[in-house]
Amino acid sequence: MHTVVIDHPLVAHKLTALRDQDTASPTFRRLADELVTLLAYEATREVRTEAVNITTPVSAAVGVKLAAPKPLVVPILRAGLGMLEGMVRLLPTAEVGFLGMIRNEDTLKASTYAERLPDDLSGRQCYVLDPMLATGGTLGAAIRFLVDRGAGHITAICLLAAPEGCARLERELDGLDIPVTVVTAAMDERLNEKGYIVPGLGDAGDRLYGVVG
Repeated sequence: MHTVVIDHPLVAHKLTALRDQDTASPTFRRLADELVTLLAYEATREVRTEAVNITTPVSAAVGVKLAAPKPLVVPILRAGLGMLEGMVRLLPTAEVGFLGMIRNEDTLKASTYAERLPDDLSGRQCYVLDPMLATGGTLGAAIRFLVDRGAGHITAICLLAAPEGCARLERELDGLDIPVTVVTAAMDERLNEKGYIVPGLGDAGDRLYGVVG
C-alpha cells in the first residue's frame, strides 16, 4: 500500500476551515467538495489513458483520452456522498457505484448494509471516497469487497487519516496482488479512545448533513 499526503497551501487552507467547529454545514459541504477536487488531481495520476488522434485549428495532433473500461468512483455511504461531486467534476465520464458500510461503535468493526456495484469489476480502476481513515476498518472492508469483485487497481481518497488506520490497512491488505494507494490531505496525530481522529474534524457525516436522530 502506498500513502500520499498532499502538501499544498490551498489544501492546508481548506482543511483548516473544515476542522473549525464553527464552520456550518453548508460551508463545510462546499469546502469538502473543493478539497476533494484538489486531492483528486493527485489521486488520478495513474488513471489509464490511450492515444487519440485529433485535429486542432492548426494541424493534426495526438492526444490522450481515458481508456476503457471507465474508472469507477465508489463513495462509502453516507459521508462519502459529500465527496462525490468534487470527484466527478474532475472525472465526469466515470461511472459511480455505492457502498453502504457502518461501523459498530463498540467493536469498531465495519459491516456492509447496501451496495450498488457491478458484479464483475475485473481490471477496473476504482476510486473509493471515505472522508476519515480512522481505525481503517471501514475502508479495509470496502477495499476487500471491491477486490473480491475483481477490481484491478484501487485508490482511496480521504480528507484525513490517522497513523493507526494506515497501519491497520497495511496489515489487512498485505498480500494483495493489486496496487492500493491512499491519498489524504493530512496525517493527524492519533485516535482517541472512541476511535475518532485527533485533532480531526469531528464526525464528517454529521458535519456534512447534520445529526440525524
